[in-house]
Amino acid sequence: MVSQKDKADMFHGLHHNDVPFIMPNPWDAGSARMLTDMGFKALATTSAGFAFTLGRQEGSLTRDEVMAHSRMLTAAVDVPVSADLEDCYAVDLDGIQATIQCAADAGLVGGSIEDANRSDIDPIYAFDEAVDRVQAAAEAAQALPFNFTLTARAENYLFGRPDLDSTIKRLQAFQDAGADVLFAPGLPGEEEIRAIISSVDRPVNVLVRSGKTTLADLTEWGASRISIGSALYRRAFRAAVIGAEEMRSSGTFTFTQDTMDFDSLNDLFGNKG
Repeated sequence: MVSQKDKADMFHGLHHNDVPFIMPNPWDAGSARMLTDMGFKALATTSAGFAFTLGRQEGSLTRDEVMAHSRMLTAAVDVPVSADLEDCYAVDLDGIQATIQCAADAGLVGGSIEDANRSDIDPIYAFDEAVDRVQAAAEAAQALPFNFTLTARAENYLFGRPDLDSTIKRLQAFQDAGADVLFAPGLPGEEEIRAIISSVDRPVNVLVRSGKTTLADLTEWGASRISIGSALYRRAFRAAVIGAEEMRSSGTFTFTQDTMDFDSLNDLFGNKG
């Protein structure tokens, strides 16, 4: 077993290499085991992918549900796991710090806090409040007995506010507030990604949204970490929909010829019964 401290140190080190590391997003213990078996060095939860497994929309998860899910993932693998903690499931600073402590207790070595509050009226926290929230999360992370990597997210582009200057200002302030990694999901392309990376001096996570983007591109642009959100789950779900539609519409089962081998999966998960 790898200790939480060792995982935390490993995770921190991955952010400081010449080539960015890919941090895929499993949605359950099985997908986490599969990804680590393939050689990925770190994983991150997906709030959307997990919510979809429960038959619910993104944004509907509770802190208790996320921590139980995180505990299952961290117990399933020996690599570092970071969590999408959304808005830290709290409106007050004490609640934010409690969430970071819960994340550590669940075996996580990293987590994120975003500046979106999902209000229908104004979905982004005001600047000063957003910075205070990141600072509270950073203080809680720094008080832990291991190197918890805190990612601060500026959500403008996901909530209909494609304002690059505002996004950079927020990320710079989050950096000063103690965030270890910076992240602006939803950036449309190279120009915006390069602008973000050149404006801060912390590692930057990039969410890949275009199939045309490559690891070589992101290395050239200066990314430190690459994530894909719920894309793997959505790909798997699409395959299930295609198979189900074939059965329903034509009564055929050709999709069964394009599945993973049963014995290989059974061996991976250690079930011999």
